[in-house]
Amino acid sequence: MATPEPRHFPRQLLYSIFARIGHIGLGTEAHQKALAAYRAGFLGRVLGYGNQQSEIPSRQVQSLRFHPVRLISFIERPYYYGAKRKYLDWIASRQLATGRFDFFHSWSGDCLESLRVAKRLGIPSLVEIPTWHRDGGRANVEHRPPEPPGSWKERLLVRREHYLEEYDLADMCLVFSQKAADSFRVQGFPEDKLFYLPNGVDVEEFQPGTRPAKFRVVFSGALIKRKGIHLLLEAWHRLALKDAELWLVGTVHDEAKPALKEFWRDNITLTGFVRDVGSYLAQGTIYAFPSELEGNAKTVNEAAACGLPVITTREAGDVVNNGVEGLIIPPKNVDALMAAILHLYENPDLVERMSTAARQRVVENFTWDHCRERLLTAYEQVMQRAR
Repeated sequence: MATPEPRHFPRQLLYSIFARIGHIGLGTEAHQKALAAYRAGFLGRVLGYGNQQSEIPSRQVQSLRFHPVRLISFIERPYYYGAKRKYLDWIASRQLATGRFDFFHSWSGDCLESLRVAKRLGIPSLVEIPTWHRDGGRANVEHRPPEPPGSWKERLLVRREHYLEEYDLADMCLVFSQKAADSFRVQGFPEDKLFYLPNGVDVEEFQPGTRPAKFRVVFSGALIKRKGIHLLLEAWHRLALKDAELWLVGTVHDEAKPALKEFWRDNITLTGFVRDVGSYLAQGTIYAFPSELEGNAKTVNEAAACGLPVITTREAGDVVNNGVEGLIIPPKNVDALMAAILHLYENPDLVERMSTAARQRVVENFTWDHCRERLLTAYEQVMQRAR
């Protein structure tokens, strides 16, 4: 048997992200992706705003939990978060300047100064894009000059030109879905700088449960317009299904409150924020997530792993094949959403077939093991180009 070719990885990776490592959301993604480098033996350091995991030794995780930006925590959230991002970037840039690290991996909006240092020192870099191109996938966007600096607070914001320069400086940009990749292609972005990396899911944590006697639609995630919560509420109100209920699992934001008031029905349950999302998904019949803009919505992965047929948009990722694991509808289309919910409500046999297919699709393609192996391939490609 032929000896496999050695894989060309970095020696010391610096990974930085505006998140708590191992926490929910981005913290989970950061943990799982840093594990790829740790298990492959080239993780140097993870830099974030906290550490809530134990698989990666604490000596390799630098927490900025007690940071000086807390002194201005009284200012409005966009400015405060902008300041925290720029502080993280400043710390990462100083560490890169030491010459200890030979690869830099970060997230869009978190790393402009660090990428400048990496480019100057010839350190290969990779940047993850959590949603779409900053210009939203629109062709022929007017090329505006950078906005002049305003007040001291305005200078804390991460602006459009900041993101665009990050895209340009990075050796590779990770995108989470084909729709997100298209938002870069329409801008004429180099194809060889894009790498498709859909997120994973823990298929042991998220598993199918017992199908409820009553038809139950579940939505999980922040209750905000971008995720289509107002569309779902209107669709549910207009359908007025018998022996059915809607569970909304997640934090209610102010922008969702008018729709909740206008389209409220007594068969709607608001859970608020919960940590054990999987236990709620496992009690559903189907999952509805009519998002208008995502990268690869982790909630869709989680719902499919729990065996729920998923009604969603192509904007939310690539887990669902239309008519197989669920139904794909156009974004911002209440009538299409209503038709999809009604179709599954009236066809329980189809729900069962889609349930089996959804779980199988995730297990075979979208676990964290799949994600980490794809990420290692991205590191290899960047390193090969840098040789």
